[in-house]
This record gives sequence, structure tokens and C-alpha cells, in this order.
Amino acid sequence: MSLCDTVQTRYADLLQPQELGLLAALQRLDHQAQCLYVRLVSRLGPWFRVSKLDYPEIGEIAPVIDALAKEQLVCEPAGLSVEELAGLYTVAELRAAYSHLLQAPTPPGKDALLTAIYALVLDEDEHQTLVLGDSRERVIAPMGGEVVQLLQLLYFGNRHQNLTEFVLSDLGIARYYPYALDREQRFFSCREALDEYIDCCQLNDIYYELLELGEDEALLQLAGDLLERDVRFPSSQARWERLCNLVARQLERLHYWDLSLRLFGRSSTHPARERRARILAARKDWEGVVALCQEIATAPWCEAEREAAERILPRALRKLGGTPPRRGRETFCEFKLRLTPFHESVEQDAAHDLQREWKSVYYVENDLMNSLFGLAFWEQIFADVSGVFHNPYQSVPADMYLPEFSKRREKKIVERFAALHAGDLGQELLRVYRLYSRYKCNWTNWRRVSETLLITALQIIPPDHLLAIWRRQLFDPRENRSGFPDLIAFGDRPGAYCLIEVKGPGDKLQDNQKRWLRYFAQNKIPAKVAWVEWTNV
Repeated sequence: MSLCDTVQTRYADLLQPQELGLLAALQRLDHQAQCLYVRLVSRLGPWFRVSKLDYPEIGEIAPVIDALAKEQLVCEPAGLSVEELAGLYTVAELRAAYSHLLQAPTPPGKDALLTAIYALVLDEDEHQTLVLGDSRERVIAPMGGEVVQLLQLLYFGNRHQNLTEFVLSDLGIARYYPYALDREQRFFSCREALDEYIDCCQLNDIYYELLELGEDEALLQLAGDLLERDVRFPSSQARWERLCNLVARQLERLHYWDLSLRLFGRSSTHPARERRARILAARKDWEGVVALCQEIATAPWCEAEREAAERILPRALRKLGGTPPRRGRETFCEFKLRLTPFHESVEQDAAHDLQREWKSVYYVENDLMNSLFGLAFWEQIFADVSGVFHNPYQSVPADMYLPEFSKRREKKIVERFAALHAGDLGQELLRVYRLYSRYKCNWTNWRRVSETLLITALQIIPPDHLLAIWRRQLFDPRENRSGFPDLIAFGDRPGAYCLIEVKGPGDKLQDNQKRWLRYFAQNKIPAKVAWVEWTNV
């Protein structure tokens, strides 16, 4: 099992004896037993009827259960409560088991039946004998669930992924880039770092429990605890700051503005500064709003923060008696396209029609520009950076869409831009394509971006245009991987191309599309909006 091997290699020195024991037990199992154990610990239980377990890829279940029991990875109950039995058996099965003891027919539904069963004066063993029968149908529960959660955290570097992904999918279908996985580059540097991360996760769980219960006083206590703490290890920083933002945002909603401002001030993750600006505006601290918005404008964390500051600042300036620059109605280079519906989508119809005036037109959406970005910075994306690769099955590093991505690789990225600017950019990206196109990467879509399309794009799109696009993508990789125009049209000479966003009747430009169109105009990159009107409809 990949999890066992990876965790053993990278984190054995962090694990406690019982955790190492379960890891060793998993490694001693054959593949079928490992798969069944993963399924059991991933399902809602804790108890399971062996007769109801049926997985074709595992085969006969009973001997596999015996193998798990031998390693003490499953247990059988000393007794089962009525509630536990009710979770294992259907209403019809329960009604049949108790029929000779129930004096009158019970109303339909499990709740009514359970009420009648509770009224019977029976001990736990008698209930179990009635339901399971004299043969005592085998019931089991997986053991070591908490340790498995810890192993999954070490393997995935987060809590939202689990081992079912590897049971239900054939990882052999995709090939993953062979980045380094060693102790020097691991996410958790020591046991204290791991425990601190788990503490942050538990505080996050407490927050959501308090939110659901509406416990405002306890929320205030949690906020106070957060303000008194600091995280010591980089592995906890992002999770810690997201938690601070969550709690601070709820305090803002409850109008605990002082506490909210202090807690947002502990975070360097969006939307902390935006929310602070909005709280200051609610308190009519217009000088504070202006200062904070100008701070954001000077060094924004992401696109969303920059736009928020641009929306908030004019009102604050007006409140202080100033006159902010007027923003006129935004216009983009556009044209109308009268089409007869023919293909499955308006974009395909537009591409077909535009081929009358262009040598070739491709329906690419985000895939072409993202693939070019992935090729341009492949070796920087998969560079050896501490704590960003957790297991052999990642198609990007864990920090790919965080502001830290560029900061952690700043020297490598600067050098790469210089090399791309000075050399033959087209030949370099083709070299990377031929070297790495067999590997999976979230930026590249090998099925949609063929070598033919790649060669055409690199021959016609000026390198300066691509370098400008990549700079913007690196500023905010998460946001700026989307919003590209639907089509790219190529002429027959370098520089003869156009990016075309197609809008059908009733469609509107989205914010991320407007941002790209604005950026294209600023950098003299040819882009237009095609407004489609249907004919013969």
C-alpha cells in the first residue's frame, strides 16, 4: 500500500508505538485485506454485518475478515445495544425478530417499532440473541480508526482526502511526475509540528460546532484563546489563518467589531484586510479605510482583494471630502456574430463561422493558456520545495494556488523568466512538452492541446504576450487560471491571432473574464468579445 510505504519512509521517527504497530499490521496484510480494511474505516459504522459485505474486487469476505482479526484490525462485539442493532438491520428484519413478543401491531416506521422494542423488559444479550439468531451472525467493527486518520493526514497533508480515492480509482491510468519524497522535504518537520496541526484542526471543528449550536459566549472564548496563541511551525500557518478568518468573520456578523478586527489582524490570508476595511467603514473610520485600501493597492494578496479595495476606496474618499476618479462605463473591443444554430454549443458554432476569415480557429477556453503556463514553469512547479509534496500522486504541489507559491520559488521563477525572454521560447516549450507530456499536471490538458495546436500557438503568439500572461497567472494562480476567452483564431503569420470570448443571447461577461480583457487591452494583446445573434430560430 502506497500510504504505508510513504509514511514509513518519511515519518516513522514521528510516530508513537501504537501508531507504528498499526502501520506494521497494515503492511503485513495482502492486497485484498488492505482494500477491505480501507473500505471499513472509510464507511459510516462502526459495526458491519459480514453477510452484507460484498466487494467483487476482494472476493470471498470471510477469510479476509479472519486475516484482519489476526492482526487485531477488526473486533467483534461483546454486546450490541438496541440502537446499534437498529443501525444494522432493516425494519422488516427487526419486526420479524420481535414479532412474537410484540402484543399488538406497531405503526409503520422504525421509530414506532423501536419505541415498542424499548418497552420490552430485555437485557442486551437477549436483544442480541433475538436479532442475530442462535447462530449469532458475525458482526465486526474496524479498529484503529484514529490512527488511520493520522496516517491519512501524513500521506495527504490534509483532512479532506482519504484512502477511498485509491480503492475506487486505478492510479495506474495516470503517470505522476517523479518529484522527491524524502524526510528532508516532508510537511511536518517533527512530532510537535504534527500535534500543533491536529490542535488547529480540533479548534476548527469546535468552531463549526459552536456555529451550529449558536453558542455566542463560547465563540467569544474561542476567539480569546486564538488571540493568546501563536503557531510555531509553518505547516500550521495556513490552517491557523483560515481559522482566524472564520471566527473573525462570524464575530463581525455579530457586531463584535473590536475583537473581530484584532483577530483579522492576526491573519495574512484573504479576506482579512478586506474585512478589516469593511468593519472600519461600518464604524465610519474613513481615514483608516483609506490607509488600509492604499496598503492593499500597493501590495495586494490576490485579485479578489485588489478588486475589493478598488470598490471600497472611492466611498471613503468621498466621505473625507475628496473626489475619487470617475469610472466610466467599461467597454471592450467587440463585434456581433449572426449565426444559425448547428453544433452542440454556441462556441463551436462561432468557431465554425470564424474560419471563413481566419486560417484556423480552436475552441480552447482555459486549456491552451493554462497548458502553456504549465509547460513554461513545469520545473518550477515540481521543484524541490519543503512541505509541498506529500505522496506520489500529486499533479501539482500543495501550495500551487496559494500566494506563497511564487514567494517560495522566487529565485527560480526570476531565472526562468530571464531564460524564456532571452532564448527561443517556442523551442523551449516544445522541448518541455516532449519531455513531460506523459505526466499528469493540473495545468495541462494533453487531450485538448495537441502538439499541432501547441506548435501553431508558439509560432504565432508573440513571446512578450505569453510572458505578460504568465506574470498575471503567477500573481494569483487560483483565480487567474480561469476567465480566458473561449476561442483562439490564428492567421498565417507571427502576431496574427485573436482571443475571442463568445457570448450567446442573454449571456454576460463574468468578473474574471472582464479582468482578463482589461489586462489584454493594457498589454496590447488582441482580444474581442463576439456577441452572438441567432438567425432562423
